[in-house]
Amino acid sequence: MFDDFFIRALIAGIGVALVTGPLGCFVVWRRLSYFGDTLAHSALLGVTIAYSFELNIAVSVFLVSSIIALFLIQLQKKTNLPGDALLGLLAHSSLAVGLVVIGFLAFIRFDIMGLLFGDILAVTVNDLIIIWFGGALILLVLKLIWKPLFASTVNYELAEAEGLNPDRAKAIFTILMAAIIAISIKMVGLLLITGMLIIPAAMARNISDNPQKMVLFSVIGGLLSVIIGLFSSLEFNTASGPSIITASLVLFILSLLKIKQSIQLKN
Repeated sequence: MFDDFFIRALIAGIGVALVTGPLGCFVVWRRLSYFGDTLAHSALLGVTIAYSFELNIAVSVFLVSSIIALFLIQLQKKTNLPGDALLGLLAHSSLAVGLVVIGFLAFIRFDIMGLLFGDILAVTVNDLIIIWFGGALILLVLKLIWKPLFASTVNYELAEAEGLNPDRAKAIFTILMAAIIAISIKMVGLLLITGMLIIPAAMARNISDNPQKMVLFSVIGGLLSVIIGLFSSLEFNTASGPSIITASLVLFILSLLKIKQSIQLKN
């Protein structure tokens, strides 16, 4: 029988995969991959603030990432800089500030590798509560804003004309992104969380012919990535977080074979 820490890791991974699947689809549809990286980089600042003031890491990361996300929305309205420039500015600035703060906290021991790449095998029961309760709340809110968010993804002007308030849906979605990063940072780390959002969704897009199927396959891809990655980590004694993302990559490569077969059948 597996040890308790491995069972907790599986439960945590499944909980995160159920949430990153639907969110990841919108990240792919709305081309927000770099935005996810920006929030992930800002998570380091949230972690250092948590250590400085003895706060809960998930709460601190969520607050900092939400502030960064909302600040980005304001900058987009008040400056003429392109979106990728603003994302780069915020990503590297928040990362640099976080590293500077770490320099002032020499009296605190940091698990830098754990922060960067995650340590899902170290999750506790409290972490599981945060992941599953927070994940359920994220999915509930996503369901409530699904119609305006999806409509604005397809056609922003039409969604606005129909009174769906796409700007509000976008703002809420950015906060949901901050939330998923906050609850999953311990699992895959701030450098790999964007991969958990993007790769299963990209795999799902290759084998789906409608949005509903893409969401379903994205969730399934995330679940398989967690299960395969964790068992591979246990078998080959590799890092758990990178193993999960590597499993996602393998599934994505396999999805490309389906595209190739479809092209051959059409020809």
